[in-house]
Amino acid sequence: MQPSAVWAMKPLPDITAAEFRAWQELLETRSGIVLNEQRRAFLQTILATRLRELELGSYASYYQQVTAGPRGAVEWSHLMDHLTVQETRFFRHPASFEHLAGYLRGRLLASPDERAWQLWSVGCSTGEEVYSLALLAAEVQREAGLDGRFGVTGTDLSLSALERARAACYNPRRVGELAPELLERYFQTQDDGRLTVCDALRERVCFSRLNVLDLARAPQRGMDVIFCQNLLIYFRRWRRREILSRLVERLAPGGLLVIGVGEVADWSHPQLQPVADEQVLAFTRKG
Repeated sequence: MQPSAVWAMKPLPDITAAEFRAWQELLETRSGIVLNEQRRAFLQTILATRLRELELGSYASYYQQVTAGPRGAVEWSHLMDHLTVQETRFFRHPASFEHLAGYLRGRLLASPDERAWQLWSVGCSTGEEVYSLALLAAEVQREAGLDGRFGVTGTDLSLSALERARAACYNPRRVGELAPELLERYFQTQDDGRLTVCDALRERVCFSRLNVLDLARAPQRGMDVIFCQNLLIYFRRWRRREILSRLVERLAPGGLLVIGVGEVADWSHPQLQPVADEQVLAFTRKG
């Protein structure tokens, strides 16, 4: 048996309370992500996997490596990939996309010749939400006899997730229950059965790495639609409100902000008007 195989089978001790607190503080300081006591086992599993891969013997030694200089920055990025990539799919919350479709159709009726739409998926993971937004915008414009007057930006902290998003190739389970005509119009089936997003949509999409703690320096401005779903749950309440306030600054007058249902409670903003839809948590910017 190879030495690395023996090391991979070596049992690791449970993470101590002190070690867990150190990791909690590091994660929140650098990324804003909060892991409560109930997520200790989750963190231990992620860390133990990386310890075995690097043949390290303790959580403390890995902590030192992650926080040490340029090499630590590379390892930190690798760790965040494992901690933040989530399972997702196309049109994950149908009610939000149904509301968005009505919103976009209303904009076309009110101003058929307005500028190209700019949409933004914050915490886009592996890209399913981004391409869902692009597909929906394309369909609404196709119904109106328009073509390609929109762009969609996807941002995420995970480099590996962004790499997969750019590849735009998904297994059928991720595509969900899209109508056959949409599958035919916007996807190409590969020999292995996976589905690749068509070039017409991919040309309207871009991806970039962004830590939501750095929103003050984000280049996005004047966005017509911002989706921020299944992201805020990882942050403390005050941090959620801070992130949302930053997103409002980047929303164009009349723009739509969509948040995951249940991710914030009793939140309001003087520049926003709540959407009257019990199935979605969304706001439009006044003016």
